[in-house]
Amino acid sequence: MSILVTHEGWVRFGAFAIVLAVCAAAERTWPVRGDARPAGRQAVNLALVAANTAILRIGFPFLAVELALRGGGLLGTVAWPPVVEVVLAVTALDLAIYWQHRLMHRIPLLWPLHRVHHTDLAIDVTTGVRFHPLEIALSMGIKLGVVALLGPPAAAVVLFEVLLSAGSLFTHTDTALPAAVERMARAAIITPSLHRIHHSVRRDETDSNFGFTTSLWDRLFRSLRATPRDPERTMPIGLPGWRDPSSLGLGALLVQPFRSCDNGSVDA
Repeated sequence: MSILVTHEGWVRFGAFAIVLAVCAAAERTWPVRGDARPAGRQAVNLALVAANTAILRIGFPFLAVELALRGGGLLGTVAWPPVVEVVLAVTALDLAIYWQHRLMHRIPLLWPLHRVHHTDLAIDVTTGVRFHPLEIALSMGIKLGVVALLGPPAAAVVLFEVLLSAGSLFTHTDTALPAAVERMARAAIITPSLHRIHHSVRRDETDSNFGFTTSLWDRLFRSLRATPRDPERTMPIGLPGWRDPSSLGLGALLVQPFRSCDNGSVDA
C-alpha cells in the first residue's frame, strides 16, 4: 500500500474526480428528483471546495496523513498484522466521523456550522462538498486527534479519506439504485435514497442516517430511518427559514453560521 502514501495527493484527487464524474453522469441519466440544477447553485457548492482546501492548507501545519507517518498511538503498542491494522483504523475513523456528524446536529453551538450543508434547496452530487470552512477545519482537528490517539498506518488514513470523499459524493447523488439492489445494498452501505432522508425538511428525518459510508453505525446506534414520510421524488429538501435564494449565495453561506433565524432548525 506504499503507493497510496507516496502519491497520496494524486490518489485522493484522482478518486474524487472519477467518482464526481461518474455520479454526475448517473444523476443526469437517471435522476430521481431532477431539481438539482438551478443556475449558480452547483457553482456555489463547488466554490466551497476551493475555500475549504485553502483553509486546510493554510490553517494546518500538517494534515492527517503526515501525522500518521510520525507513528505512535494505540495501534503501535501491539504488533498487529498490516491488514488488521488497516481494517481497525478505517473502522475507528469511520465511527469517529459518524459521531462527529451526529453531534453536529445535537450540539447547539455546532449546528450553525453544519446547517450550511442542510440549507441546500436541492440535493445532488455537489451537495456532497457543501460544507462551511469552519466545519471542515473542526473536522480536521477531530481527525488529527483520532489519528494521534490511534497511530494508524498512513495507508489506512489515505484509504479512509478516499472512502469518505467517495461516500459523500455517492450518497448525495440525485439517483437511486434499482429496488432489488437497494434492498441488499442498504444492509451494508448508506445509499442515496437513505441519505436523501437526512436532507428532509422534517426534524425527525434530518436527525437520522448520519453515516457517510456504512449503515452499520446507524443500525447499531438506532439512528437509521428506512423511509421518509413523503415520497423521495417530491419530499421537501432544506431548512425552513433559509429558503430565500439571496441567503444562499457563496458570501451569504460563509457568514450564515453567525446569523440567526426565527426558524433556523428543521420542523418536527
